[in-house]
Amino acid sequence: MTDPLTAARALVEEAVRRAVTVGTAESLTGGALAAAVVDVPGASACFEGAVVSYSNRVKTEVLGVPARLLAERGSVDPDVAAAMAEGARRRLGTDWAVSTTGVAGPEPHDGKPVGTVFLGVAGPTGTTVHELAATGDRAQVRAAAVRAALERLTAAVVLPVNSQ
Repeated sequence: MTDPLTAARALVEEAVRRAVTVGTAESLTGGALAAAVVDVPGASACFEGAVVSYSNRVKTEVLGVPARLLAERGSVDPDVAAAMAEGARRRLGTDWAVSTTGVAGPEPHDGKPVGTVFLGVAGPTGTTVHELAATGDRAQVRAAAVRAALERLTAAVVLPVNSQ
C-alpha cells in the first residue's frame, strides 16, 4: 500500500494530465484527505475543495444526503457514501469527487464494527462505492481510508480514458 503523499501525488498528476477537477466529502477522515491532496505542489490546478461533514446535519444540509436514509441506516452505509460523493461533486462543481464514511473507533457505530469504511466515487461516468475493512487503531483506520480514497479516485479518473 502506498503512503498518502505518493497516492495524492499520483491523483494530482493524473487529474492535471486529464484536465479534470476533483473534490472531497469527508466524515471519517475529517479533512485529512483534502490535506493530503493539498500537500502536493500544484494541487490547485485540479483540486476545488472539500466538505467536512462530520455531523448528519451537514451531510443533509450541505451535501444533500437524504435525511431519511441517515435515519434508517445511519451514516456508515454505502448509499450514504454514494450520496456524499454525488453531493460534493454537485456542490463543488467538480468532475470527480470522493467521499469517506466509516468507523474509526474505539467503539462500533451505527451497528458497524471498527474498521468498516465506505468510499464513494462520483464522476461523469457514474458513482461507485467501495468497502474497506481497515485494521488497527483510530489513526490507522483513518490513514487507511485516506490512502484507499486517493487510490480509488485516481483509478476512476484514469479509467474513462483507458476504457475508450
